[in-house]
Amino acid sequence: MFVEKINSPKDLKALSIEECKVLASEIRQTLIERMSKRGGHLASNLGMVDATIALHYVFDSPKDKIVFDVSHQCYTHKILTGRKDSFLYEDKYDNANGYTNPLESEHDLFRVGHTATSISLACGLAKARDINGEKENVIAVIGDGSMSGGEAFEGLDFAGSDIDGNLIVLFNDNQMSIAEDHGGIYKNLAELRSTEGKAENNLFKAFGFDYRFVKNGNDICELVEALESVKDINRPVVVHMCTVKGKGYRYSEENKESTHWVRPFDIETGDEKNPFSGERYDRIVRDHLIDKMKNDSKVVTMIAAVPDALNFTEEHRKMVGKQFVDVGIAEEHAISMAAGLAKNGCKPVFATMSTFFQRTYDQISQELCINNAAATLIVVNASVYAANDVTHIGIFDIPMMSNIPNLVYLAPTNKQEYLAMIDWSLDQQDYPVAIRAPRNGVFYASEDVETDYSDLNKYKVVKSGEKVAVMALGDFFQMGEELVEEIETKYGVKATLINPRYITGFDYELFESLKDKHDIIVTLEDGVLDGGWGQKIASYYGPSEIRVMNYGLKKEFLDRYNVNEVMERNHLRPDLILQDLDKII
Repeated sequence: MFVEKINSPKDLKALSIEECKVLASEIRQTLIERMSKRGGHLASNLGMVDATIALHYVFDSPKDKIVFDVSHQCYTHKILTGRKDSFLYEDKYDNANGYTNPLESEHDLFRVGHTATSISLACGLAKARDINGEKENVIAVIGDGSMSGGEAFEGLDFAGSDIDGNLIVLFNDNQMSIAEDHGGIYKNLAELRSTEGKAENNLFKAFGFDYRFVKNGNDICELVEALESVKDINRPVVVHMCTVKGKGYRYSEENKESTHWVRPFDIETGDEKNPFSGERYDRIVRDHLIDKMKNDSKVVTMIAAVPDALNFTEEHRKMVGKQFVDVGIAEEHAISMAAGLAKNGCKPVFATMSTFFQRTYDQISQELCINNAAATLIVVNASVYAANDVTHIGIFDIPMMSNIPNLVYLAPTNKQEYLAMIDWSLDQQDYPVAIRAPRNGVFYASEDVETDYSDLNKYKVVKSGEKVAVMALGDFFQMGEELVEEIETKYGVKATLINPRYITGFDYELFESLKDKHDIIVTLEDGVLDGGWGQKIASYYGPSEIRVMNYGLKKEFLDRYNVNEVMERNHLRPDLILQDLDKII
């Protein structure tokens, strides 16, 4: 096979165009087989095989600099730049991750995983090139879904007016984000497609770019011709190519959304090999919100191009109609829009991953919290148990969000409490509320949960005891339950167990009462300790004789980690916490 002989772009350039087409077929089969065993971004990579071959056929990486937006579609790029073994051989699958990574190859410029950044990064590369008096090509590869992100427009705006030399934007138009595209720009893109780039209205020309249209972005010959025509160009240009998401695998072409990212699957049927059959919070909350929307026309569920945050499939989206809003990859806009919805009498719920909430700090602070807009934010994957790629880890939300005034950030410990918090948030009109979705499995309450959380910052004492008080936040509550039992078994001490519920506030009355019978406070939180929740409790008890032991995660960028190893390093296991207690009890 040709793919087995490709060790660098130099080997690719030795092939004929016809041989490149055979190579594309081999790469597609390689990708399908690898992802059928390990999972990954399937449809987006299958659609980019031909374009990536053409890129490396025409340009001279790493001298010419290629930046992939999000970079989840970089698998073919990795195969062509010396990492084919990580895709061909199962025992080497873990040698390359799913995003560009400079630690793997000089052909990867940045470690990225969030969207709409490539044009801005390319602007910096191009500006530095011009300052340094160099001549290389700079190429930003970006999809139409990413173009709904505000930073993409900021990059286009700057590049079209301030970059005087070469900057090539290879625009992959497959008419899809993860799900369908949302936004007014897609009307113009449709017009450009229908006229084969000849429409009078042209978004890219309006920004100051030259423009080249490629009707079939899965035709290597057509792509090579187009890219050769813009190589070494002395001004910014957009090459607009139309591709098929999932190209070459029928099941993926027919199921573009569900195969954007996949778990291991059967190639013949497309069925997931080991589907999870138990309860999942995303589906529980989705169904709960659908019921809410059916019974209250003011409830509006919002997502930012990631409907899987709450498992809102196309069927579910149609079920609730206009009460479901996908803003595109525009999290900042979503927060401000939610504030506007709340101001005008609606009950907005915006859900996305913790890693993407990092983009919204300013809007949460300004539009939401200064104005006390009663919107509900559902923070998904905020946990050491969630996504483990460095670009998607969700463990930094507590320091970020808990220090914004007026925000009520809640941490449910079980299904009933989670839904009760959502209900309370939708019914009240006094506060912006964020709810940290549990990630350690679905647990049920052993007794009735409270339904009114308006008496802010009142922690719940689940078990009253003495000497040691364990405050176990959110999805570390079950660890707290286990720890309390082991403390009694080992020391004969009946420890106090507390469900804090509130991340953004503290029950100082309870804190004072604990001084009477307790010598040690143990805090457990599923997030980084620095600037987080537990440290504030330690600060409160600082002048007293009470010893506070904070357990959480070290502030660091974790990457492709083993959860058990991380938990062990941070002593986030009852047996390891007992070892620490041995030193002071």
